[in-house]
Amino acid sequence: MKNVTHSFVFLAHWPFAGSFGLNTDILATNLINLTVVVGVLIFFGKGVCASCLLKDLLDNRKQRILSTIRNSEELRRGTLEQLEKARLRLQKVELEADEYRMNGYSEIEREKANLINATSMSLKQLEKSKNETLYFEKQRAMNQVRQRVFQQAVQGALGTLNSCLNTELHFRTIRANIGILGAIEWKK
Repeated sequence: MKNVTHSFVFLAHWPFAGSFGLNTDILATNLINLTVVVGVLIFFGKGVCASCLLKDLLDNRKQRILSTIRNSEELRRGTLEQLEKARLRLQKVELEADEYRMNGYSEIEREKANLINATSMSLKQLEKSKNETLYFEKQRAMNQVRQRVFQQAVQGALGTLNSCLNTELHFRTIRANIGILGAIEWKK
């Protein structure tokens, strides 16, 4: 503390006319420098005060922050509107997809039923055709058997007749038939 007061006393004892010297006392020189800076500021800044500059800087900063907030709010509102529109479109697309899915399932069920009906009808027609073919084949086989039996019977009868008929029996049969024919002619 003694050094501080000594500095002020030293300033008071400076010679007004004398040599220019360098003061190495830091406290004294800082005080002088501050006084000079404040004097220059007051002289040149007359209408400008430090608080006014600071107030202007803060107001500008406040306005930039508020405009940034407003812009952000507008962007947020626009984004929310786009999000809502996208949600509505998504719901619409989901409803359409469900509708297509349900229509597809019902169409598949109709096609399945139609296919089952067509297959059933085809099977019935095939069964009917099979039964008709079997019936005709059975009839044809029976006709063939009848023809063979008839042919065998005729051959058997011819064989029996040929073996039993001799020439005398043959002449007697011819005479008897001629007699029957002659009697028929007499009656007419």
